[in-house]
Parts: sequence; structure tokens; C-alpha cells
Amino acid sequence: MEPGQGGSAPLPASCDMSEVGDWIALLKPRVMTLVVFSGLVGMLVAPGALAMHPVLAFVAILCIAVAAGAAGAINMWYDRDIDAVMRRTAKRPIPGGRIAPGAALAFGVWLSVGSVTLMWMATNIVAALVLALSIAFYVFVYTMWLKRRTPQNIVIGGAAGAFPPVIGWAAVTGDVTLVPLILFAIIFVWTPPHFWALSLWAHDDYARAGVPMLPVTAGARETRRQVLIYTVLLAPLGLLPWAVGFSSPAYAAVAALLGANFLRHALAVLRDSQDEAGRSLTKDAPAKACFRFSLTYLFALFAALAVDRLAFGP
Repeated sequence: MEPGQGGSAPLPASCDMSEVGDWIALLKPRVMTLVVFSGLVGMLVAPGALAMHPVLAFVAILCIAVAAGAAGAINMWYDRDIDAVMRRTAKRPIPGGRIAPGAALAFGVWLSVGSVTLMWMATNIVAALVLALSIAFYVFVYTMWLKRRTPQNIVIGGAAGAFPPVIGWAAVTGDVTLVPLILFAIIFVWTPPHFWALSLWAHDDYARAGVPMLPVTAGARETRRQVLIYTVLLAPLGLLPWAVGFSSPAYAAVAALLGANFLRHALAVLRDSQDEAGRSLTKDAPAKACFRFSLTYLFALFAALAVDRLAFGP
């Protein structure tokens, strides 16, 4: 029904849209984009993907998206105190006073339960259990345990964002085999250089909030070194689908090119002009470029695998 129908007074459209936008913001839609994409690729490359009913495939992807949003909402509820003192998060709905903390928590919990239950009903128990594990890992292991206690929060907590391709694969096959674990490993190792590149220029925010990100605890110089180390580990991982015979040489060529480019960016971060304390003299331009490319890397690598599998797979 349109506002104003049935004799009711019209509601202020700007107010309505603002409130809806705040609830959507709780779901961290930008993060959800990558989650949904990697989950979709996990489904597309799984054996029997094309035989899966499109409605069930859509429901599975919807469940992955909703679960990611639910975990994001609970994360915002728990982190509302530190979000309030960080510039890039201070305007989020809870610290901004537009959504009550209890309402945000209830929203996240209900979406979590609903997404896992629907995944079980639409696909299978394996996919539902892995989906539940991903939510629990992000909420309890990363958000509540690691984030405020150790600079390794991103390293270990990165597992939370690595589950979607495993969930997508399991939704089609009902099992978890080597290939989805390789996709998990790629995202797991990709996460530290991705977030540490970001943290190099968000250092002051993390320090002010008391979050022990690596630049805060070990300094910018060590963070740059760790960005390079993890990128060196990541580059060959991208070739594993080809190495185990799951993809063609065409995919391997794309993966090698992307890995080499990521390494180029990581080396630029390491060699950034710095003062004696290790602070960037270029306003962290290489780190910002590395962060942007890290997103391109993961999207392009997974897209190449999906296209390769659909074109050359059995």
C-alpha cells in the first residue's frame, strides 16, 4: 500500500528512507558484496551446479547474504563503543543514535537463526552447519575474543570471511572436499594484506579506539613487511586450483598475472617513503593502491575460476 492510502496521513518519505537505510547499513552491505560473490563462485564451480534448481540456488545465496548481514549487525552491536570514537565508523546507526543497541542485537540474532534454518530447509544440513559456523566464528571468535586482544585478530579472524565459497559448494554437493578448502585458504591468506594495507592509513582510528591492529602494536614498518610476507604466500595459493587439476592453464595464467601484480603493490608498500618512525611521507598512497587492488585481485581471481570451470570443466 502506498503512503497515504486508506485515509492515513502521508509519511515523510525522507524519514522512511533514512530509517530503512540505517537498518540496511547494519548489514554492512559493502562487505556483503564480496561474501555473496565468493559464495556464488563456490556454487558455480561445484559439481552439479547447473543441475541445481535456480530457485534453490537463489535461496542459498540469499541465506549467505542474510547470514553475513546478521553477523555484521551483531558486530556493530558489540563494537558500538569503539565505533563511536573512530572517524570512519562514528556515523554508523548505533553510535549515531538512530537504532537502539538492543534492537540491533535482536535483528542480528533473528536473521542468523532464520538464514541457517532456511539454508537447511532449502539445501542440506552440511551447508546449514557451515553457515552457522561462519556466523559463530565472526561473532564469538573474531568480534568478541580476538579483535580487542591481539594484533593477530585479522589473521585468525580472517577465517570468518573465508567460509562463503565452502558454503556455496556445500549447498550444491552436500559435502566439503579439497577444492572449497583451497578457496577458503585463498581468502584466509588474502585477508591480512588486504586489511593491514587499510590499517596503515587508518592507524589513528584504531589507536584512538584501543584496537590492537598491527600498525598500532608493531608499527608501520613491520606492518608493511607483513603485507609483503602474506602476499608472497598468497600468490602461489591462487595457482592451486590448476595445480590439483581443477582448472585449465588459462586460469593459471590469469592467477599468475594477478599474483604478480599484487606482489608489485606489496613491494611498493614496503618501499614507501618513510620518516624515521616509519610513517609514510606519501600519505600512504602505495597502501591505498594496494588495498584497492586487493579487492580487484579477489574478484578477478574468483571470476576467472568460475568462467574457466563453466567453459572447460566436465
